[in-house]
Amino acid sequence: MTSTLTPQPVERAKPERPGTAPRRRTRVLALPEARWAAAATAFFLLALPLQLTGAPAWAWGPLYALSYVTGGWEPGWEGLKALKERTLDVDLLMVVAALGAASIGQVMDGALLIVIFATSGALEALATARTADSVRGLLDLAPATATRLSPDGGEQAVSVEELTVGDTVLVRPGERVGADGRVLDGASEVDQATITGEPLPVPKERGDEVFAGTLNGTGALRIRVERDASDSVIARIVRMVQEASETKAPTQLFIEKVEQRYSLGMVAATPAVFLVPLAFGEQLTDALLRAMTFMIVASPCAVVLATMPPLLSAIANAGRHGVLVKSAVVMERLGQVDAVALDKTGTLTEGSPRVTDVRPLPGSGLDEGELLTLAAAAERPSEHPLARAVVDAARERGLDLPDAADFTSAPGVGVTAVVGGRTVAVGAPARLLDDAPGTAAELEESGRTAVLVVVDGAPAGLLGIADRLRPDAAATVASLATLTGTAPVLLTGDNPRAAAHLAAEAGIDDVRAGLLPQDKLAAVQEMERAGRKVLVVGDGVNDAPALAAAHTGIAMGRAGSDLALETADAVIVRDELAAVPATVALSRRARRLVVQNLVIAGVFIAGLVVWDLAGDLPLPLGVAGHEGSTVLVGLNGLRLLREGAWQRAAGGNG
Repeated sequence: MTSTLTPQPVERAKPERPGTAPRRRTRVLALPEARWAAAATAFFLLALPLQLTGAPAWAWGPLYALSYVTGGWEPGWEGLKALKERTLDVDLLMVVAALGAASIGQVMDGALLIVIFATSGALEALATARTADSVRGLLDLAPATATRLSPDGGEQAVSVEELTVGDTVLVRPGERVGADGRVLDGASEVDQATITGEPLPVPKERGDEVFAGTLNGTGALRIRVERDASDSVIARIVRMVQEASETKAPTQLFIEKVEQRYSLGMVAATPAVFLVPLAFGEQLTDALLRAMTFMIVASPCAVVLATMPPLLSAIANAGRHGVLVKSAVVMERLGQVDAVALDKTGTLTEGSPRVTDVRPLPGSGLDEGELLTLAAAAERPSEHPLARAVVDAARERGLDLPDAADFTSAPGVGVTAVVGGRTVAVGAPARLLDDAPGTAAELEESGRTAVLVVVDGAPAGLLGIADRLRPDAAATVASLATLTGTAPVLLTGDNPRAAAHLAAEAGIDDVRAGLLPQDKLAAVQEMERAGRKVLVVGDGVNDAPALAAAHTGIAMGRAGSDLALETADAVIVRDELAAVPATVALSRRARRLVVQNLVIAGVFIAGLVVWDLAGDLPLPLGVAGHEGSTVLVGLNGLRLLREGAWQRAAGGNG
């Protein structure tokens, strides 16, 4: 039941909040798989209490029959179509197994199997639809219209699809850029986190490149269009996610691959078990009973349950600890990873800038508290992320901020205000002074953003601002290196200097910085072609193509973009990075339990089949042995529900 994304026509909608695509949510009951599964479940829940309370068969029998029909007709039909292509589909086998159970009086068991199977198919269809919703909604990050300037200076509002290469567009403060292009005139700071993942707005002036869908700051920009709307970076991200989802190898549980061959053998053997004894003179009833017993004891129920309880228990345990693993296939694949690629902003870091250094300059007469007070008071009216970081730092220190007067803001330069009768300017050192203090270069070399504070025309001090490493980042990197045998790789759109500094703190040597979404995708594909099973951990729109193409993708949930959350195979809901290696370790333990269960199921099946073929195995005893092995492997798999299983995985003993 593997599904892929297929391109769909896009209708634009207004974004619900800045920086995110609108939620295009497919309703659950809009999917036929969900409607049929709901109907099958409803009929089953109506029939079960009637049967258990001793009601006559005519009361609950038709309800079970309706459950079989509503939940089983679609997978059965798909299985029959697969037979035409000479493929024995698992869907058909499950339906046949359910009908076989009903034929020997196990009507409730067969109906339960149908309900579980139909529900599983509905959940997979819903996950696929929601991912497609998010991919299509991504295009709404780019505005529907843009202001095109004519040669005589006139303005015209046009659809972004009408823009052609060479057009000039005007982007006012607070608007989104309508097309990929290059700045002709103006200065501003543009938030392009959706494209590069950088946590801070980037200064833009004449000659700089800008991308559709990014958010303009406080300055106005005139931009020359350099790409058609269909070839913008945002549009290419959509195509890359779709293509990665479609070309990613179809996945299925290992046991389903084994079951294909096993079931073919069982289907072929059952008529032989009936016909051969009949040909040698055995009574028709006895031959039929022997064949029915063989079909029951040789059926792969215990083999199927050998896999699902450990994986589902691991999913449930991970869910209790804030990790949403979207399917049993994903839980199995997590244990196979042997290489990890990490995003920086919002993944290894907290995703918001913070003041890390407060350095008064000699001769300023200010201490750290006074310097920070003046800077924060001047910055308080500003909405710039750096300004918020400065104000937050002052509040964390309990500083009282005086009111500021005559506030002005210059895009790409900084702010100026009068605080306590003193003129205070806060901004980029190179923009405020021709000869910036050497301390500014020192801060920038260490991966921080330097902010200069000028008081009454004289440099008074510098602030260092950086995105802070998560407290558990270094330990997580070490755990992942131990689990996979290789150190993680850092893939980031941030600048090389900041990336290298943070990677050194986290213990990462392989750093690839300044990457656009297609570069991240190419890096993952290169690792995959080298034979690695890559786990990608990210949170942004720019990570989505890599998340889709990787062997397994995990998204950070708290600040993750809608597209990343829908594209990823698992989501860290509580934003605890240490949960990533714990989940990988739990998956590996689940895989070991699967092997144990397969051995148990194989021993039982082999013993019962030999008894039936070589001796005279009573049907009730065959059913008891078959069900007993099924219960045994099921209980063995449920061991992963215990709290101790997660603790051992989190401690590196998965």
